Amino acid sequence: MGKRCLKAFVVGLLSVLLLAACSTGSSGDGDTIKIGANLELSGNVASYGQSILEGIKLAVEEINNDGGIDGKKIEIVEMDNKSESAEAVSVATRLISEEKVLAIIGSATTGNTAAQIDIANKEKVIVLTPSGTSPTLTVNDDGSVNEYIFRTSYIDPFQGTVAANFALKELGVKTAAVYIDSASDYSKGLAEAFIQDFEAGGGKIVANESYMQNDTDFRSTLTRIQSANPEFVFIPGYYGDVGLIIDQAREIGIDVPLMGADGWDSPTLVELAGADALNNTFITNHYSSGDPDDTIQNFVEKFKEKYNGKSPDAFNALGYDSVYLLADAIKRAGSLDSEKIKDALASTKDLQLVTGKVTIDENHNPIKSATILEYKDGEQVYRAKIDP
Repeated sequence: MGKRCLKAFVVGLLSVLLLAACSTGSSGDGDTIKIGANLELSGNVASYGQSILEGIKLAVEEINNDGGIDGKKIEIVEMDNKSESAEAVSVATRLISEEKVLAIIGSATTGNTAAQIDIANKEKVIVLTPSGTSPTLTVNDDGSVNEYIFRTSYIDPFQGTVAANFALKELGVKTAAVYIDSASDYSKGLAEAFIQDFEAGGGKIVANESYMQNDTDFRSTLTRIQSANPEFVFIPGYYGDVGLIIDQAREIGIDVPLMGADGWDSPTLVELAGADALNNTFITNHYSSGDPDDTIQNFVEKFKEKYNGKSPDAFNALGYDSVYLLADAIKRAGSLDSEKIKDALASTKDLQLVTGKVTIDENHNPIKSATILEYKDGEQVYRAKIDP
């Protein structure tokens, strides 16, 4: 190797080593603690990420106005993953290696959160998803727990179980159809839990159909569901597809109760489906702004004050709670060491948040209650709270 080549090699090697050294720097140097937000701020589920970010900003503002965490102010570094898994990986990489964040809040969906698992575990950076509900995010197929992955939301099986019990016991139905997004682990996981508990409770599944994400015409499949004459239809999908499905279901004459989960929760759902079509539909969700609980009503008041009278949805609340869940762990850890914060987060017990009193279980999932909401003339109406 010539001297010129040797010099270039040494310079390149030093650059690599310097980059590696920088990537392990503290995110709490100085007077700030940098937290990343890896969210769907554009793309087909942008409503989720935008709502989560609003909740995050309110919580950070409150904590900082109250003196921060041990005198350090929280700084949120927000980045848009465009509702794409590949972009979620790119964003996580930039947040960790360039921005040196202490932890990442996000993503909103299961798929975009799953894309960050490897880098989070490798770099030992906490990823806290506000609303990724698949059990596989925190627990692998072999039963091992992903050490640095946590969530603020409850998991899909709980939502599916709550929906099945509500259909059987509250609505009194005996037959149901299930209509899922064939490409969504979220949709499939919810459906699996619903079917298992509905049948265990004496119900019968008379139709089990699927659609492709971003389809626009669902009438042929809905007609097959209609011909099976179900008393109830479970549609565990995201609002962009579900809005069209509900509109077309009512159009062809399906007038039985329809139900979904937190994936329905977006103002866009009402725009797509129409207020009338949404009557006699229900969702399981993480909270309701109509819940009379004092903690919830205090949050609603503060949110409306910050956002010009806007009523906070569940994703607003989950974003807000994610900041407080993480801040509580940092305080209890008494350190900005990722491993100590991770251990503190895992030991969270009876922490009162807006979406419930939270205890983190051995699988990094929160144990807390679920809420049933009913749509009436386009508005979500609080129906009941279901304890785990």
